[in-house]
Amino acid sequence: MNEYLNDNSHRRYNILTGEWVLVSPHRAKRPWQGKNEALPKKQTISYDPDCYLCPGNTRINGAVNPDYKDVYIFQNDFAALQNNLKEFSLDNKLLKAKSESGICKVICFSPDHSKSLGEMNKKEILKVIEAWQTEYLLLGKEKNINYVQIFENKGEIMGCSNPHPHGQIWSQSSIPNEVVKKNTNQLNYFLDKQSSLLKDYLNQELKEKERIIYENKNCVVLVPFWAIWPFETMIIPKKHQQNISTLDGKEREDFAEAILVITKTYDKLFECSFPYSSGIHQAPTDNKNNQHWHWHMSFYPPLLRSATVKKFMVGYEMFGMPQRDITPEQAALKLKALI
Repeated sequence: MNEYLNDNSHRRYNILTGEWVLVSPHRAKRPWQGKNEALPKKQTISYDPDCYLCPGNTRINGAVNPDYKDVYIFQNDFAALQNNLKEFSLDNKLLKAKSESGICKVICFSPDHSKSLGEMNKKEILKVIEAWQTEYLLLGKEKNINYVQIFENKGEIMGCSNPHPHGQIWSQSSIPNEVVKKNTNQLNYFLDKQSSLLKDYLNQELKEKERIIYENKNCVVLVPFWAIWPFETMIIPKKHQQNISTLDGKEREDFAEAILVITKTYDKLFECSFPYSSGIHQAPTDNKNNQHWHWHMSFYPPLLRSATVKKFMVGYEMFGMPQRDITPEQAALKLKALI
C-alpha cells in the first residue's frame, strides 16, 4: 500500500455508498483516558427459564415457543412495521410523510441460550443460512414487500434486547436509505462497465492481498478499503450473485465457513464475546431486473482498543463525516493473525 496512507490523514471513498471516510492513522498512538466499560457477563447456561426465546417458554404476548431443536422463526411481538396498513400520505409544503408497511420476524439461531454464531458448528450455521434463503423468497413474494433486510445485533452495547442468540428479518414496502445508495452506485457501474462493481473490486483486493482475512473456493472475508468501524469486515461471494437464494449446497457451506471463521476470530481478538451488528445487503424484491446487484454481508463491531474500549460515532462523525484511526490494513493484519 502507498506508505503515505499509513502515516497521514486522508479520505477514502466508499464505492458502494458514494461517501467518504476520514482516516487518521497518526491518532492511533494517542493515550486513552476515557471510559472503560465493564464487560457484560457471558451467558453459560444452555436454557434459561426466564428467557422469552428459549424453547418451551412463554413470550410476553402469551404465545408459547415450541420445543424447537435448531432454527426457530416467528413474527416479532413488537414489530417496527405493521402489515396490511391502509395507505396514506402527507404532502403539506415542506412536511412530507407516507405510510410504511412490512413484516418483521425474529430468527433464533439455536435452542441453546449460550451459543452465538461463533460457538456454533458449520452444520448449525448452515441451517441458519437455509432459513435466511427461505425467508428472503417467502417475504419477497408478498405484493407489498420490496426489500428484505436480514441482520443481527450481538451484545448489550449493540442494543440487543435479549441475550439468547438471535437475528431479525425486517421486510418492507420501500427500499431503505442505505440500500438505495448501494443500488444507485452498483447500477451506474454496471451500466458503464457491464460488470459487477463488487466483483471487480474483489478481483483487485485478491491481487493486492493487503486486506484479505480469509478465503475459500466461493467466499472472501476482507476489511473494506473504506471501512468505518475499527474491525469492520465484509463477506463477498466470488461469483456475481444478486441474492442469497441462488446459493447452492457448496456455496452455502463456504458461506457458513466464512461466517464461522470471522465470528470466531472476533471472539479471539480481545478475548471476549465480541459485539457487532451484521447484515446482508442484496437485491430488492421489487420485481425489477436487479442484475447489477452483488450481495454481501457486513459486520460492524464497535470495539476499538480492548474488550472495554468502544468507538462512538459522535461529534465530528455526527456533524461532518465518519472517521477512524487504525487503518483497514492494520485491522486486517490483527484479524488475520488470529485465524
